[in-house]
Amino acid sequence: MKRVSVSNVTDAFPNLDQSCFKIPQQQLLVSQQVSHHPPRILMLYGSLRERSYSKLLTLEAARLLEAMGAEVKVFDPLGLPQPDAAPDTHPKVKELRDLANWSEGMVWCSPERHGAMTGIMKSQIDWIPLSIGAVRPTQGKTLAVMEVSGGSQSFNAVNQMRILGRWMRMLTIPNQSSVAKAFLEFEEDGRMKPSAYYDRVVDVMEELVKFTLLTRDVSPYLVDRYSERKESAAELSKRVNQKVI
Repeated sequence: MKRVSVSNVTDAFPNLDQSCFKIPQQQLLVSQQVSHHPPRILMLYGSLRERSYSKLLTLEAARLLEAMGAEVKVFDPLGLPQPDAAPDTHPKVKELRDLANWSEGMVWCSPERHGAMTGIMKSQIDWIPLSIGAVRPTQGKTLAVMEVSGGSQSFNAVNQMRILGRWMRMLTIPNQSSVAKAFLEFEEDGRMKPSAYYDRVVDVMEELVKFTLLTRDVSPYLVDRYSERKESAAELSKRVNQKVI
């Protein structure tokens, strides 16, 4: 194989569709229409236990988000069927999908069970479609991830949810929360005790609101892709809505 000399590289792009090629423009990162409504945040938690620590952490974070000016909705996973066990017209599925469409950002909070997120958490994410027709309901939305564990601090669940967030084409913020020995971190009334864990939750929610405000009006531009500009809406819908996998 002949070694390619850097000096022989040219600016010719025979494989590039020039009609779809766009040079990123800084001025397009400033929206002409600025939203003034509160940031809309959907919160999901991954347990059905009566005293669920992922739910308690989610509700604590929801209070903080509301104090920061966000509009918050928490989805209750009780009654949500397993993926493919019911049609997408099921009331709980429709509720979840409507909330996903409504939201501008999300918080996912799961217990860590057997070194991973729970099936309850994954089922909720699996019911949110990657695409509806040619529309991607989660693309460009912000995401914060949190987990609780019964033992020492771990990051397995949040790391998995980060992978899922990327797969769902979401903007996952850098910060995250992992609460170890969660049974020690909440009062009997469900409120979280003061601690470094609590302070981190405040940090994460503050960062989520900032990133949501920063990106929500320009997210269509941020996720506009060359490959998808080449592809027609019909072709895109056919590719991402496969009936059989």
